[in-house]
Amino acid sequence: MQAVKVTMAGKDPVMVSVGTRVSELLPAVSESGYPVLGAIGNNQVMSLNTRILTDLTLVPLCVTDPEGWTIYRNSLAFLLAKVAHEHFPDESFRVRNSFGAGLYCTLDWAKDRSKASIEEAIQTLKQAMAEAIRQDLPIVPEVFSYEAAYRLLQEKGQLDKLNLLAYRNDPVIVMVHCGDFWELGLPPLVTHLGLVPLFDLVPKGDGLILTVPTSDKPDTLPNLRLSDHLLGVYREHIRWGKIVGITTTGALNRAIVEKHADDFVRTVEALHDKKLANIADAIVAREHVRLVLVAGPSSAGKTTFAKRLVTHLRVNGCKPLLISTDNYFVGDELNPRDENGNLDYEHIEAMDLKRLNSDMLRLMAGEVIHLRKFDFKTRSGYDDAVATRLPGNGMIVMEGIHSLNPRLTSEIPAEQKFMIFINAMTQLGVDCNNRISTTDTRKIRRIVRDHQFRGRPAIETLRMWPSVARGEKRWIYPFQQNADAVFNSALDYELSVLKPIASPLLKQIKPWDPEYLEAVRLSDILLNFAAMNADRVPGDSILREYIGGSQLTY
Repeated sequence: MQAVKVTMAGKDPVMVSVGTRVSELLPAVSESGYPVLGAIGNNQVMSLNTRILTDLTLVPLCVTDPEGWTIYRNSLAFLLAKVAHEHFPDESFRVRNSFGAGLYCTLDWAKDRSKASIEEAIQTLKQAMAEAIRQDLPIVPEVFSYEAAYRLLQEKGQLDKLNLLAYRNDPVIVMVHCGDFWELGLPPLVTHLGLVPLFDLVPKGDGLILTVPTSDKPDTLPNLRLSDHLLGVYREHIRWGKIVGITTTGALNRAIVEKHADDFVRTVEALHDKKLANIADAIVAREHVRLVLVAGPSSAGKTTFAKRLVTHLRVNGCKPLLISTDNYFVGDELNPRDENGNLDYEHIEAMDLKRLNSDMLRLMAGEVIHLRKFDFKTRSGYDDAVATRLPGNGMIVMEGIHSLNPRLTSEIPAEQKFMIFINAMTQLGVDCNNRISTTDTRKIRRIVRDHQFRGRPAIETLRMWPSVARGEKRWIYPFQQNADAVFNSALDYELSVLKPIASPLLKQIKPWDPEYLEAVRLSDILLNFAAMNADRVPGDSILREYIGGSQLTY
């Protein structure tokens, strides 16, 4: 029988038969003392059930590894979908959005269900999950022909997964199942449910939070800070998705193929415009507001949002002045450094806080000043040659990652500030238990923008992303609770437009590159979308910030 070589850290290479499962080569428990949940093989995350077909370098994963933690959470989401399908088959279940380490989930409860009845149902789900974990039920992989997989999902009534197959024609379909509940094998899962013992289900509004441990504290469940403001945005977008009838990639693909997508694009963009108008109205309704602050993570669409908000404020009779906090960078000589000695541009003290506060206060007092500018080529600041004065009915709109941090504008009275948090929180899902995360949407946006406007290959964008994410975790998300309004910049058709641009860029990343693991994962997400021509995107859309062709000036 043909043999292949498997290499593992700290051990001599071994020769094994083709078809050997990964689980046969790895210990049950990692060196950290936690169970092995999966593995990285040749720079790809894989299940322990994966059969080895070629020479392989193998690294075990447990809950303390980012990829292992993802397997842990995905497996619990799969289990929750399974018990929801079994106990409440007529009430559609969906994993929606992340809440810290947890996941916000919904079931379409009957309208006559009381709050007590919903909480009782959630307790039923929790008990069913705990019992499946106690029994250590296996998650078993199987291979089907396309026709057999399609027929099976029809018989099981798992229409969300059936819709995924409708616009694919793979001759062979890999699926996994636990009992009678099937998964298309999209993310790697654990081999048996006893590996994911720690979880909780917490009622939240008319939904619930699936709570899981964090990778740095895997033995305890975190205390989640559940923002009602943010939850309201989620629920509003979910209701809107149901109204237009496109809540999954399968439904979006059908609209594209059947040429109904133009109506969807116009509706999505109109929703953005309506929300912008509502926020502008709320700003003007606050009597003393002179400074509007817009914050959000990388590629959330802050710049385009701020420009369009300026237009809506003009409609309300204001004369807004748009300023970017980027103009107040202190420059490389004064910029803080991180623990590795690298320049930390995400740090709030990368901003000239004293000058920023002084300029804003002087403008708001009616003075004529020379605003600060920043030259990104020389990495230094200078005074604008053109003097600026804020008119009597003027208002400053400032966007930047630190805008909700009280330290940024500490000298400006709170009643004169209106704070807005922006992020891309799509209601679109791949299927009932596989969501499209905010981070993945932003990451794909960033890959496309960096390529289009900065000549930066996808591998460099992925290489720098961990630093970006650390900055967001430290400097943005802790302050989102300060927002007076939240704007959801997601466009539920956008990954169909970004796919033809992003997919070839991701394919340039090769298996020997460390970033290959992430490139494959993002490529697999895009695989579920039918492509859409960028010509359908309006000229003032937030999406134009990334693909180009905007009517706005940047």
